[in-house]
Amino acid sequence: MTAVSSWAIPTVIGLIVMWGWVSGINVFDSFLNGARTGIGVAFKIIPALVALITAVGVFKASGALDLLTHSLAPLTKLFGIPAEVVPLALLRPISGSGAMVIFNDLLTRFGPDSLVGRIASVMQGSTETTFYTIAVYYGATSIRRIRHTVSASVTADLTGFIMSAICVRMFFYM
Repeated sequence: MTAVSSWAIPTVIGLIVMWGWVSGINVFDSFLNGARTGIGVAFKIIPALVALITAVGVFKASGALDLLTHSLAPLTKLFGIPAEVVPLALLRPISGSGAMVIFNDLLTRFGPDSLVGRIASVMQGSTETTFYTIAVYYGATSIRRIRHTVSASVTADLTGFIMSAICVRMFFYM
């Protein structure tokens, strides 16, 4: 298996070069054009990413995350989501790395086989960094009107959060 994975990328690159040679395409010029376009896209995305990362940092440092977590506790308790997992649910749609820090902390404090650890694990795997993804993809394509993207994505995230708690309780505690 290791030999296959070691040779997979060189084989694909070799096939692309051979395909270009057979088709009469200048592969090196095509590569340079693609790299030039990729760098342009990266520079278009940077302002949106800086704004998002700054907003997440301000949100956490100001204590707003803790305040929101505490105020949502009665509602999350209704759905069986432990209060310890709420910061993960709040940060996950905004920042993948911020959510990963909270996730690692939850696993360290409660363990991966605890209720909190299991719900956090399913939540991490079944939700998306929605606002980060929207900022990157829409920023790269210069789309200004996102229409129903945010409402549909947040609805999907909410469903993922609630179903994480329900499914873990059903599969492990019934």
